[in-house]
Amino acid sequence: MAKRYDLIIIGSGPAGLAAAIYAQRARLNTLVLEKEMMSGGQVLNTYEVDNYPGLPGINGFELGTKFRQHADGLEAVFAEDEVLRIELLKTEERLQAAELRLFGLSSGQDERHDLPEALVWKQVVGKRDVYQAKAVIVAAGATHRKLGVPGEEELAGKGISYCATCDGAFFKRKVTAVIGGGDVALEDAVFLSRMCERVYLIHRRDQLRGAKSLQEKVFATENITVIWDTVVERILGEERVRALSLRNKKTGEAFELALDGVFIAVGITPNTRPYEGLLELENGYIRADEEGNTSVPGIYAAGDARTKRLRQIVTAVADGANAVTSAERYLIEH
Repeated sequence: MAKRYDLIIIGSGPAGLAAAIYAQRARLNTLVLEKEMMSGGQVLNTYEVDNYPGLPGINGFELGTKFRQHADGLEAVFAEDEVLRIELLKTEERLQAAELRLFGLSSGQDERHDLPEALVWKQVVGKRDVYQAKAVIVAAGATHRKLGVPGEEELAGKGISYCATCDGAFFKRKVTAVIGGGDVALEDAVFLSRMCERVYLIHRRDQLRGAKSLQEKVFATENITVIWDTVVERILGEERVRALSLRNKKTGEAFELALDGVFIAVGITPNTRPYEGLLELENGYIRADEEGNTSVPGIYAAGDARTKRLRQIVTAVADGANAVTSAERYLIEH
């Protein structure tokens, strides 16, 4: 029989680690599952974090490490495993007398249909093992889509960013480019135009995909230049980004564009595939409210994997705290 917990947290980025800290303080029997060798999530690949309160300019790797150290100091339990799915466990097993007394039941009430909702265990199936819990927090995060061009991996965090609101302040009075043509790319271009000397919006087609209202803002902003029908072939630089190698798809012309920073906004993929068919999703994100409640009682979502307006470290941390509070209430009430 799989080992049982009060709470299982899936993922150990900022949301998952904040949840682990709050769960330990609440004295919940908790397990944190992480598929990577290190905790921290996307923050580990962030060169510098300048908008986390109280720690301006901290290195992303250092911040992620501090989060994990805090959880470790509270003796949070971690296991390395990749989650494949969550099952709502329907079993005819007879509960031990101690478990029955815990839920105020007599020995004649141990059939599955007589049990309270809290005894519908959530079974988390991983690649390495199977785990069971009364409540689960999904803090699996999301992954920024990459361009997949030479120089991208080498210069990530060295002039390449996937989040304008996170890193835009580092490029005041500098020249930047935004890659993409959807709402996020257009919003990023407008945001950056307020602080950058020049912003190039590079799109592979001859029409933008973003909302018309955003397009109007882009076209009306004097220091935004749209480069149409163009793809990035290489990101150039050694210690820092210095230029983009571009090619016009219609004419075939190849050229370089000198700049200081590149913001890639070609989409985000939430890590929610294991939960399809169980949880209600919206554009791939787990539909959840500010308290983390999903469509399944006892399962909560926190961080970048859930529906939300702003995906930042500080909002992920808040999500983790809220989700544990909701899970704790659920466990008490049931």
